[in-house]
Amino acid sequence: MWETAESDAGRGAKGAPRRHPLVEQALLDILVCPESRQPVRVADEGLLARLNAAIEAGGVQNRGGELVTEPVREGLVREDGLFLYPVRDDIPIMLIDEAIPLEGTTT
Repeated sequence: MWETAESDAGRGAKGAPRRHPLVEQALLDILVCPESRQPVRVADEGLLARLNAAIEAGGVQNRGGELVTEPVREGLVREDGLFLYPVRDDIPIMLIDEAIPLEGTTT
């Protein structure tokens, strides 16, 4: 996933938009699930669309038991595909209770 910076501060040479990853690869390389220590990967747009449809329909809870009501714009998926850790304001929320179970919500 890439984000294009639209402000003048986010412009590279000759005013072209500068592209940068939403989650920097160097950070992604060291992040792991806090529970299982499995690597994580950036969630693709299809997965996020299915998850957000389930959130909109109601009934999606995080592992802490809280109802998820806000759409997930970015997330990191555990290697086994069972949980997604949301990314908010460019900060991965790597807390076990904040993880969103994907089984049954994205199929």
